[in-house]
Amino acid sequence: MSKVIFSVWDDKIIDNRGKRFFEIPESPEFENFDEFDPGNPIRAFFGWKGFFIFDEGVNLIDAARQYIARAAKESCGKCTPCRVGTQIIQSKLEAICRGEGTVEDLDEIETLADHMRETSLCGLGQTASVSIREMFRHYRHELELEVEQYIREAANGGCPEQPGVTYVTAPCIEECPAKVEIPKYIDYIKDGRFTHSVGVVLQKYPWAATCGRVCVRFCEAACRRTMVDEAVGIKILKRFVADREMYVTDNWFSTDLIEDKKPQDLKVAVIGTGPAGISAAYHLLLKGYPVDVFEASTEPGGMAAVGIPNYRLPKDLLRKEVSIIETLGGKIHYNRRMGHDFNLNDLMEKKYKAVFLGLGAHSSKMLGIPGENRSMKGYKSGISFLLYINHYYINMGLAVDLGEKMVVVGGGNVAMDCVRSALRMGVKEVHLVYRRSRAEMPADHEEVEAAEKEGVIFHFLTHPTRILTRSNQVEGLELIKMELGEEDESGRRSVKPIEGSEFTLDADFVIPAIGQKVEHSFLSPGDNIELSRWGLIESNPNTLETTRRGVFAGGDCITGPATLIDAMAQGMRAAESIDNYLTYGRVRFNPEHRMSELLKEIRKMDKEYLRVPIKVERRVVAKELDPEVRKAIFEEVEAPISVEEAYREAARCMRCYRISLAITER
Repeated sequence: MSKVIFSVWDDKIIDNRGKRFFEIPESPEFENFDEFDPGNPIRAFFGWKGFFIFDEGVNLIDAARQYIARAAKESCGKCTPCRVGTQIIQSKLEAICRGEGTVEDLDEIETLADHMRETSLCGLGQTASVSIREMFRHYRHELELEVEQYIREAANGGCPEQPGVTYVTAPCIEECPAKVEIPKYIDYIKDGRFTHSVGVVLQKYPWAATCGRVCVRFCEAACRRTMVDEAVGIKILKRFVADREMYVTDNWFSTDLIEDKKPQDLKVAVIGTGPAGISAAYHLLLKGYPVDVFEASTEPGGMAAVGIPNYRLPKDLLRKEVSIIETLGGKIHYNRRMGHDFNLNDLMEKKYKAVFLGLGAHSSKMLGIPGENRSMKGYKSGISFLLYINHYYINMGLAVDLGEKMVVVGGGNVAMDCVRSALRMGVKEVHLVYRRSRAEMPADHEEVEAAEKEGVIFHFLTHPTRILTRSNQVEGLELIKMELGEEDESGRRSVKPIEGSEFTLDADFVIPAIGQKVEHSFLSPGDNIELSRWGLIESNPNTLETTRRGVFAGGDCITGPATLIDAMAQGMRAAESIDNYLTYGRVRFNPEHRMSELLKEIRKMDKEYLRVPIKVERRVVAKELDPEVRKAIFEEVEAPISVEEAYREAARCMRCYRISLAITER
C-alpha cells in the first residue's frame, strides 16, 4: 500500500516531507499503487487534477516533459491555447532537460499553463496543464534545483529519462467495457467523415449497428455533459454512422486492417456466435489467424438473436454484421453443438491450437412456487418464449395462440421484451409483475416507458406465490403485495410480504423472466474445465484463461447474464490473450489495462465539476412509431436520425479527454 509523500489533487495539498507516516493519518492510501507490474514500483502519478509523489527521487521536470509531450500529440489543433501552448511548454521543458534552460523559463511555463487551463475549448486543453501548473506553484524550490542540476549534468551527457507510461482516456471511454474511443468517433462525425467514424468503432468490435441499437450505454451514464443539460447521444450517433456505412455505401466493410496471415497450424476454434464469440473471432481474424466458429443453432447471434426482438434489433442487420467473420476468411459451422456433436478434447487433439468458449446463458430460472411445471400448457420461460415466437411466427409465419391474458414475472430487459412482444402477437391484456418498486427495476427506463405507452399493465411490489392450473393448463396466478425494508450490504432495499394482501390474476399464459443460467451440457468428462460454485466457468479475470491450458472463455459463461457490450469486450480481451499465448507461450502484461485499473482508484476521490460555461442544448431524440401502430407489428420502433441532427448532436460533445502518467522504476 503506497503512502503519499507530496500531492496536489483537486486543489487539496498533502505534504508529508520530513514527517513520519504514523503522524499523518490524513494521508491517502492507494491499495493498488504499490507496483505497476510485478517488481516495478510506481514512483509517481500525474493526472487531470494534479499529481501524487510516492518517491522523493522522482525527477519532476522530466515527468512534466513526458506528460505535456503526450498532450501535444493528442491535441486536435482546433484552438490556439492547446495547440500552441502544449508545443511551447514541451519545447521549453526539453530545453531544460538538455541543460539549455534557465530558472526564468519556469515562469513562462507556468503562465502558459494557466492560459491553457482557462481558455482552451475542450477537456483535453483544460486539464492537460493542471498537474504542471500545480507542480510549479507548490514545488518551485525543488524545480529550480532540478534546473541547476540539468545545467551541471549537461556536460556529462545529461540526465537519463525516467521510465513512464502515459494513457489517454475520457470518462465515457473508461465506462465502456470495450474502451471505444468515443470522442474520436464523434469528432469524425463533426467533420463529416462518417467512414472514419465507424472505423473507430470497428477497431473494437464488429457489431457497430447492433450496439447502436441495444447497448445499455454505460458511456452516457458517465458523460460530463449531464452537468450542463443531458448526456450526449453516444448510442444514437453510433447507430447513425453504422447504418450509413452499411446501407449508403456499397463496400461498407474493409479488410485492410488484417495483419499478416498466420499459418494453418495456428488455427483457433471459437464456440458460439454470440457477442463474445463473434468478437473473439473477429479480432483473431484481424490478427491473421485462421478461425473456425461452431454454432449450435441454425442462426447466428447467440442471445442477441434469441433474446432481442425484431422491433429492437432487426435480424437481417444482425446477420449482415455476423457476415463480417466470413468476409475476413473465417468459417461458421452451424448445427454443431459442443457436448453433443463434438467435445473439447476433439478440438484440442485435432487441429486447433487454442479454443475460445463463448457460450451464453440460455437456461432460464424457474419461479420455484407451487403449481409450476415446465410441461404445462401456457407456461414458458422468458428466453424460451422469445425463441418460440421468433421461430414460429417471425421466421416461419405460422399463427401462434397465446390466449387473451398473459402475466410476465420479472423486471429486466428480457421481461420488457416479453411483454412488448406479447402485445405484438395479439395478446389483449398483458401484465408485468415485479417484486420491487419501479426505481429498482434493472430494465432500461426507455424500455419501461415504451411498454407503458404500448399498454402493458404494471404491478410493482408484487410477488407470485402460486400458479393456478386446470387439466395441466395455466388459468391464473396467485400474488401478494410486498413492501420495501431496510438496505442490505449492497445498498439495495430488501422486500417483505404484506400480510392479508393476497390477490389473483386470471391468465392464459405465465412467463417467468427472472434470469438465466449457463447449461453445462457442453462439458464432457475429461475436459478439465473447472466450474465455480455458481456454475460458471472458472477463468483468470485478466487473461480469461480457463483451468485448461490453451482454452479461454468469455461472456455469460464466466460472468452470468450480462450485457452485449461486456461480452464483446471480453471477446476482444480473449483474442489478445490467445494471440499472446500462440506467439509467446504465455499472456503478456498489458500496460493500458493496468493504467485503467489505477484510474478506477483515483476516481474514488475525484469530484466532477465544470470550469468553462457551456450553452444548454438538449439532446436529439429519435422519432418513434406511434405506440398504437407499433404494438401491432414487429417493425423497428426507432427511426434513424438525419445528417443535420447527427451534426448537431456531435457538436454537444465536450471532448473530455484526460491524460495520465505513471512514473515507474523500470
